[in-house]
Amino acid sequence: MSLESIFTGGVIQAVSELYGQTITPDIIQFQKTKKEFEGDITLVVFPFVKLARKSPEQTGEEIGAWLKSRFEIIEKFNIIKGFVNFTIDTSYWLGQLAEIHHLPNFGTKVTQDDAALMMIEYSSPNTNKPLHLGHIRNNLLGFSIAEIQKANGWKVVKTNIVNDRGIHICKSMLAWKLFGNGETPESTGMKGDHLVGKYYVEFDKAYKAEVKSLMEKGLSEEEAKKEAPLIKQAQEMLLKWEQGDTEIRELWEMMNSWVYAGFDETYRKMGVDFDKIYYESETYTEGKSKVEEGLQKGVFYKREDGSVWANLIDDGLDEKLLLRSDGTSVYMTQDIGTAKLRFDDYPINKMVYVVGNEQNYHFQVLSILLDKLGFEWGKGLVHFSYGMVELPEGKMKSREGTVVDADDLIEEMVTTARETSQELGKLDGVSEDEAENIARMVGLGALKYFILKVDPKKNMTFNPKESIDFNGNTGPFIQYTHARIKSVLRKAEDLGIDYNEALNPQSPLSEKEKYLIQLLTEFPATVKQAGDEFSPALIANYIYDLVKEFNQFYHDYSILKEGNKDLRNFRLVLSASIGNVIKTGMRLLGIEVPERM
Repeated sequence: MSLESIFTGGVIQAVSELYGQTITPDIIQFQKTKKEFEGDITLVVFPFVKLARKSPEQTGEEIGAWLKSRFEIIEKFNIIKGFVNFTIDTSYWLGQLAEIHHLPNFGTKVTQDDAALMMIEYSSPNTNKPLHLGHIRNNLLGFSIAEIQKANGWKVVKTNIVNDRGIHICKSMLAWKLFGNGETPESTGMKGDHLVGKYYVEFDKAYKAEVKSLMEKGLSEEEAKKEAPLIKQAQEMLLKWEQGDTEIRELWEMMNSWVYAGFDETYRKMGVDFDKIYYESETYTEGKSKVEEGLQKGVFYKREDGSVWANLIDDGLDEKLLLRSDGTSVYMTQDIGTAKLRFDDYPINKMVYVVGNEQNYHFQVLSILLDKLGFEWGKGLVHFSYGMVELPEGKMKSREGTVVDADDLIEEMVTTARETSQELGKLDGVSEDEAENIARMVGLGALKYFILKVDPKKNMTFNPKESIDFNGNTGPFIQYTHARIKSVLRKAEDLGIDYNEALNPQSPLSEKEKYLIQLLTEFPATVKQAGDEFSPALIANYIYDLVKEFNQFYHDYSILKEGNKDLRNFRLVLSASIGNVIKTGMRLLGIEVPERM
């Protein structure tokens, strides 16, 4: 139980007995004591000053004295203006540490059979190009949020909607048909998603050349873009696809199979997975039928050209196209259909879409439309809106082939991790296979941590060189600290030290040691807050703070060479508990931690 929970009832009783007033828990504010003041936990007095009709200092003195007389764990207290700083007895902190040490999954909850179900959608790639740096941020956020929600007791279904149809897909197909000469992943040695992405870029080059030529003949840019033969062919291909044309469908299936094999390989390297994958080619027809149903119920309306729209003006928005005049669907139609299938498949209590902030309006509309169509979780859906990720050089563009490919980036990170680790001697004395595995863990850990430590709502710049540093707020720094702790524990075992026996409640603790235990006790609340706010960054930065404090402790205090047996064992228990929390916290970020480095 946290100190806040222990003391809240006492504060309510104190105010009642001292001032004859009734208060509710929501006005009671505790916070960690600032480092410049003596104490472990601070009570904010200002909410009680009017009730007491006394100065903040006098009110704090009276409440502090009342609490100290009732709670043995309060060693002493001091008043700083309107704040009461309580110093908590060492025995309490040792008891907390003993409890933490014997809970291997400390900070996380076990999911019960009757737990509510949260579905989390992430990745959502298009089958006309390989995954890139932007997809990496999406996948890492989605996977981590799923792990964090599981740790908070939710049942979680991780899902992916693959955008495998539409005009963009037809562009790659058409370019391959026109310029591909029968190339395949086998004949070229290219990953399938890379090969298809190559033809997406080829289409754009050829299309731009056609537009330029038409403009030179006197057409405006807008006219040229509409009249270019390639775009007309792509639109015709899409129409044939929707009509079930055998030749077009076979080409589509072949090229998509190349892409899926490529995606699977990238997901495996990245360490993310899914419980259920939906395909737009299967969901858009469901969406069309739901739109038709909405049309019959008067939720939507049809214009003279046959297109179907939703009027959301009364909802503070505008009008939204749902079906084009030629009967083809738009992304919104697909999302309605996917929602319908998901609702059929699972008893969803909360639906979370991990999609970039450029789609904020789309999900605002989707929420309203799903609610109008009768989906129970429509209004309560969560659009986990995150910021864009760029490189120091600036933005990336798929059509122009200037994206940072996910496979290339992962390979570069692992290579850099291997070289950096060798230079620093981190791989000395380990086998070649182990060295390769450590390089993989460190390279991916650097990439994942650098991306996840940033507030997801913010745009960010990913700097590969900064991320691989073994010092500072980086994945490798945390991983190395975990390996250091494991090394100390192995040495203790080699020396025959059994540090699992009961801690001596009289052991003298330094302020640093007390502070480390206090930090450990905050882990469950951090996991809960990260779940409530959908923010892996809270876990990442908590783990960094813990690791930073441990390294200062490790530098200033002996562990194995400590002459006092009780103190030595306490420090080993403290180190082991910190190691476990590091491992658990990093697991929630999808990051592995090596046992040795």
